[in-house]
Amino acid sequence: MKTIILTLVFTLCNLISNAQEQPISITVTITNIKNDNGQVLLGLHNENTFLNSKSAPLQSIKTPIINGRIQVQFINVTPGEYAIIALHDENNNQRMDFNMHQMPMEDYGVSNNEMSFGPPVFSDAKFIVANKNLDFNIRF
Repeated sequence: MKTIILTLVFTLCNLISNAQEQPISITVTITNIKNDNGQVLLGLHNENTFLNSKSAPLQSIKTPIINGRIQVQFINVTPGEYAIIALHDENNNQRMDFNMHQMPMEDYGVSNNEMSFGPPVFSDAKFIVANKNLDFNIRF
């Protein structure tokens, strides 16, 4: 009897711990892309990788544009603090293009849709991943 009870307790503990470790996904939708040229590049960042040219995003996605719209999903995201940057790479050169005054020539957006003069700021774009899937609509 003692063995049966212990087996049931261990099985229950195992089920509970596995349920808590379910991967989190973040779905990103952009619906106001001005044309279907090129692709959209998206990066999931923490504070250390955000706008850091020496660090790659934690996850990155490249996706074609269909009828001015994209929808993608970052998967297996661990709990923490993140921000998303999206770029409409119209000429497929895998980077943002700037004019001679260092102003962006391609549309971009960040999570929380906080746009200010100057480059995006992590504190404005950050969000918390806890224990449930998230959905973001990013505007260009």
